Amino acid sequence: MYSKEEKLSLLSELLQFAMSDGKIKTEEYDFILAIASQLGISKIELDQISLNGKEAIPIKSESQRILQFHRLILLMNVDQETSQQEIYKIKETGLKMGLRAEAIDTVLEVMHQYPNKLIPPQELISIFTRFYN
Repeated sequence: MYSKEEKLSLLSELLQFAMSDGKIKTEEYDFILAIASQLGISKIELDQISLNGKEAIPIKSESQRILQFHRLILLMNVDQETSQQEIYKIKETGLKMGLRAEAIDTVLEVMHQYPNKLIPPQELISIFTRFYN
């Protein structure tokens, strides 16, 4: 599905997002490490990305961009604290990914209706489908 370079780019984006408030919290790092594991990337490789960064590779597939946006939403809420900086950064990132502003705003609004703001994947897809049709 993803090349190794694309996987490293996705993880780099998650790390950069986690740093948007100045530090990576333990819960955030553990979440990113779990994603890395799912993608077949080791902790050593993840830590190298954290230290050295990784050039962003644009995600071509719309469904993969939505999946990455969902990861960012989950990451933002993993520590149960959402700063204005994180809200700004997630909107900016979503727009750079080519996602519609209306869909991003709706996701950020609807997530509060779910326990721990963990919006289910099917709800996220439903929101994006509504704005893309």
